[in-house]
Amino acid sequence: MKYRNYQRKIRQGQIERAQELINSGRYKQRSKNQNDPHRFIGRETMTADGEACEKEVPYLDTSAIADEEQYDGFYAVCTNLDDVSVDEIIKINKGRWEIEECFRIMKTEFKARPVYLQKEDRIRAHFITCYIALFIFRILEKKICEEYTCEEIIDTLRDMKMYRPGEKQGYLPAYTRTDLTDILHETFGFRTDYEILTDISMKRVIRETKKK
Repeated sequence: MKYRNYQRKIRQGQIERAQELINSGRYKQRSKNQNDPHRFIGRETMTADGEACEKEVPYLDTSAIADEEQYDGFYAVCTNLDDVSVDEIIKINKGRWEIEECFRIMKTEFKARPVYLQKEDRIRAHFITCYIALFIFRILEKKICEEYTCEEIIDTLRDMKMYRPGEKQGYLPAYTRTDLTDILHETFGFRTDYEILTDISMKRVIRETKKK
């Protein structure tokens, strides 16, 4: 009901704008988009007997207004899926946000665009790398039960750096332990934040990550 009333309020303003354009004679501009008031302006260029006339008479197209009003309050979905139930289409449509989020992650977190490459093979390699990174991220996201946002996960992973205080003193964490770092360690079955990791231990951690 609220959505229907909102749509009708917006349309009423567009109808009033269309009438102003007719009254002022500035109605000949073509519609720029689907919400342009010009879509409610009709033009009569023939006499009542069907004869052609030179004078163009604009009018408020009430039939076009009525056609739009019948869909007020509804969210229409156009699909090319055949033999699919309404419930299944609604379910698929509800998952669209995940697709849109994937594109957002690709552009913002993985810097898929802009592309500073010219050769086709390098452009393909760039996007393949981004898609693989996205695929791996989605698997990780599922493993930790989708409890954290994309930004939180990626920022945490980028901050989980190690450093060597000395040539033979192993590795120490250079990041702050958080609930998310604990979950990541529990998920993948190793720790990097309890004690100094020797070279052998670090190699074992790297080896284990390749099995996950």
